[in-house]
Amino acid sequence: MAVNAGVITISDKGSRGEREDRSGQEAVTMLKDMGVNITYTAIIPDEKDKIKNILVDCADRMKLDLIVTTGGTGVSPRDLTPDATLDVIDKEVPGMAEAMRRASAAITPHAMISRAVVGIRGRSLIINLPGSPKAVRENLAVILPALKHTVEKVRGDDTECASLNSD
Repeated sequence: MAVNAGVITISDKGSRGEREDRSGQEAVTMLKDMGVNITYTAIIPDEKDKIKNILVDCADRMKLDLIVTTGGTGVSPRDLTPDATLDVIDKEVPGMAEAMRRASAAITPHAMISRAVVGIRGRSLIINLPGSPKAVRENLAVILPALKHTVEKVRGDDTECASLNSD
């Protein structure tokens, strides 16, 4: 199954060219390594309306299967990625966000302040990741085993999730 994805880095400094986008690059590398086609990348400032607009554009116009954001998931005043995501999704997928926080909490207590959201808009899965390359690696690694199956379900696959041999 081909998965077309976009990776959006949300960073004021990155959008102004004052910081190299290492977190977005890390997400791109990991997704490509599992066979995902990266068809769109962007770096935008931490501005709620810009985040909302680009998420809607990626889901509704570009029809991307997967939209991954990096940055803006914490509690500082400019961290607005989860708020913008919640404004545009049709439904949440809380188990994925919870799994990322749970795994991260085993590494750092700072995981408790992550507000990352995972949700669905139309037939696109949107995943918020933190803004550091290390956190991107750790968080994305947790959900990668379920990613293709989730995308299939979001696309409308109606086959049973459980194995036929399970009780």
